[in-house]
Amino acid sequence: MSPYLQFFEFREEPFRITPDPAFLFFSKHHREALAHLLYGLTRRCGFIALTGEIGSGKTTVLRALFTRLDCDANRIAYIFNPTLTPHEMLHVICQEFALDHQGESRAVLFERLNRFLLDENGAGRSVVLVIDEAQNLDIETLEEIRLLSNLETDKEKLIQIILAGQPELGVILNRPELVQLNQRIPVRFHLEPLDFEDTCAYIRHRLQLAGRAKSGLFTSPALKKIYDFSGGLPRLINLVCDRAFLVAYTREAAIIDDEIIHEAVQELKGVFLARPSMGRWLPVICLAAVLSFGIGMLVGRGSPKWMTERGKENSPAIGHQSPSMAPAAAVPETLPESSSREGGAR
Repeated sequence: MSPYLQFFEFREEPFRITPDPAFLFFSKHHREALAHLLYGLTRRCGFIALTGEIGSGKTTVLRALFTRLDCDANRIAYIFNPTLTPHEMLHVICQEFALDHQGESRAVLFERLNRFLLDENGAGRSVVLVIDEAQNLDIETLEEIRLLSNLETDKEKLIQIILAGQPELGVILNRPELVQLNQRIPVRFHLEPLDFEDTCAYIRHRLQLAGRAKSGLFTSPALKKIYDFSGGLPRLINLVCDRAFLVAYTREAAIIDDEIIHEAVQELKGVFLARPSMGRWLPVICLAAVLSFGIGMLVGRGSPKWMTERGKENSPAIGHQSPSMAPAAAVPETLPESSSREGGAR
């Protein structure tokens, strides 16, 4: 339990990093993403792709989807550790659907899955396979998943597959080896970070659910600094807000201002990357390091002895279930106007 709970009159921690359905906040982007998923499943499109930056709330959207699917009308398998070989993936899928899979060959597993899908379809149930962190799938496993979509009747697909992952997933799907899979994904959505307005609403929402009825806990400059640091990514918002409360507690400050946020950000930068987008600058940073090293070698005339001596003088010693489900909500028959984000078959 965080030491600042009593000081700020919270019943529970408002900014836990782990997803908590009780704190579910749906921005306009999250609502749009959910609408696309429901549309794709209702129309039995076969494949759906959901992408978004680390910490953007993809898992939150998937959990919201599970609660909206009728457990009597849907069979769902959720795989969140997809670093598997093609054969291992088939075993895990069969295991998630409670099918006998031990020691069976690929051909036997496919036949067993086909019979299961036909039985479920005959009973009027939909079968949904959700693969999270799908950017970690290798080409061969993705191709095996594509082959699952060949299990169909004359009128519809027998299994609906949702691939959720980081933006790298989109890059992988565009590879020439995966053109057949890429062309079979008619519904796609990229989950954007929160804008500043939704960031402020997100913070207020979590504070209220945690028991803080009073407003004005964060100053306007503090909210702006939180947005600048997090880029609207919920996970980073949680990190900086939680740390800010700790800083304010040690100072006995009842209001979170921009100075407290600045200190919280500086502390976090020592442990976490400030922004996921830092990865985009990594090649530039590495190139700069190489160039710097090269220049240093030229200045030192490339002498190994020189490098060894300087190293001695200056270098210190270095010493991964099945989701719970509830009755379905109304499902959209058409996509929202912004469905231009949906990719057509290509």
